[in-house]
Order: sequence, then C-alpha cells, then structure tokens
Amino acid sequence: MRREIKIGLTGIVALVMLFFGIKFLKGMKVFNMNDTYYITFRDAKALSRSSTVYADGFNIGIVSDVIYDYDNPGNVVVAISVDPKVKIPHGTLAVLDEAMLGGCTLNLTMGANPADRYMPGDTIPGTAGNGLMASASDMMPKVEQVLAHVDSLILTLNALASNPNLPLMLQNAELITENLNESSKQLNVLLSKNVSQMTATFNKAGENAVALTDKLNGIDLQATMDKVNTTLDNVQQASLKLNTTDNSLGLLLNDTALYGNLNTTVNSATNLLEDLKENPHRYVHFSLIGRKK
Repeated sequence: MRREIKIGLTGIVALVMLFFGIKFLKGMKVFNMNDTYYITFRDAKALSRSSTVYADGFNIGIVSDVIYDYDNPGNVVVAISVDPKVKIPHGTLAVLDEAMLGGCTLNLTMGANPADRYMPGDTIPGTAGNGLMASASDMMPKVEQVLAHVDSLILTLNALASNPNLPLMLQNAELITENLNESSKQLNVLLSKNVSQMTATFNKAGENAVALTDKLNGIDLQATMDKVNTTLDNVQQASLKLNTTDNSLGLLLNDTALYGNLNTTVNSATNLLEDLKENPHRYVHFSLIGRKK
C-alpha cells in the first residue's frame, strides 16, 4: 500500500512540475498571476504563442494565445499575458512589426493618461506597423531601377575592359603622372629658391607703404587746402574782372567797338599788302642805271 501511495504522489509532483516548467519555458512567472488583455488584428503575420510583448520597447509579458475570430472573418484575436503591475492607458495602440529573419514583434505604444486605463479582459486596438520589411517592400521598385543602372554600368565596364587601347591609355596615364610628379618637384625647388626673395620684396613694399603713410600723415592738409582755396578765389576774381569793362584787359575782351576797329585795321593792312604785291611800282621806285628824272 505504501508503495502505491509513493507512486501516486510522485506522479502528482511530476505533473505539477511539468505544468510550472511549461509556464516557465513560455516566459510566464510561475508564482504570479498575470493579467490578460486581448488585441484584434486584421493579419497576425504568423505571430506565435510565447512571443514577447513589449511596451515602448520594454518586455512586459508574452503572447498567451492566438485565435482566429470565426464570428468576424478576417480578424485575429491575440491574447497577451502581462505583469499585473503594468497599467495600460486608453489610447494605447498595439503595433505588429515583421522581423527581418521571420517572426513578428508585438509592441504596445502606451497612451498619455495613466488614470484612464484598460481593465484586464478588455480589447486593445491593433495595427500593422511599418517595420523594416514593409520599408524593404516599398524600396523594391527603386532597387530594381538601381539594378538596371548597375547592369548598364557593368556592361560599360566590360566594354572598356575589352578595349584593346586600354593598356596604352594606362601607359599614358602613368606617363602623365610621372610628368606631374616631376613638375611638382621643380615647382618645389623654384619655391624654395624664390619664396625668400619674394618675401623680402613684399616686406620692402610694406615698409615703403608705411613710410608713404607716415609722410602723408606729416603733411599739413589744412594749410594745403587753405592755399588751394585762396588760389581758387584768385582765379574766380580774375575771371570776374575779365568779364567786366572796368579794366584794360576786360575792355580788350568785352569792347566790341575796339574789336571792330582792330578788325578794320587788319583788313586795311591786308588790302595794303595785297596792293603792294600787285603794284609795287606805286610805292617803290629804283633803277639799276640811275634814277629816272
């Protein structure tokens, strides 16, 4: 009798240990009762039981069950088991993102008001996130375009590589590089010889500029300007006198009668010279033999 009791007790202990071991392997806390919430999705994206549930990136529980909603075809109900210390505010959104290597990640984006929260057993709205895989699918058309350009580039490179003139081009490029190196060496030599002379010349020019500035600073500009103003005043007064008739030079320039008389005299002298040229015998009498009686 005692043997059968021992076997029965051993079986009960083994079942209890198996039950709690399974819960432990699923990530559930063995001795704490978790709160259960439900989330509805249009597509569960192969979400499996025991998947980790995150709240703003922090592990708060696991997925306890994934159930297809036969009453509402096209919907999937996900049961999550979370730590009872976690309070889920209203406005929380469950986001389901696909992982790169398969599987999904369930993340709860918490609402802003912790006082107004869901109670265990409530349903939280869910949505599909724009994860890395969704971004990759959006990028596929662009990747195809890039691949087409890459293909054209490879064809161009192949054509260039098969060009028989390529070795000659490389040889010319090497020769150009050598010439550039030689020119660089010559330039360095030239600079090492002439830079000091150029620097001395610039320093001399700077000293001359400083000396010129000192001389300009030493000039009495006010006295010079006073002399210039006095000269301008004298020129202005002389110009005024030339435009008036109260002086000899002004009379000469402004008296029209004097101008007329001078013009008449010049005309008379001109006429006299022309008549003297045409009829010299009227004014000059001479003879090689003797004077005519």
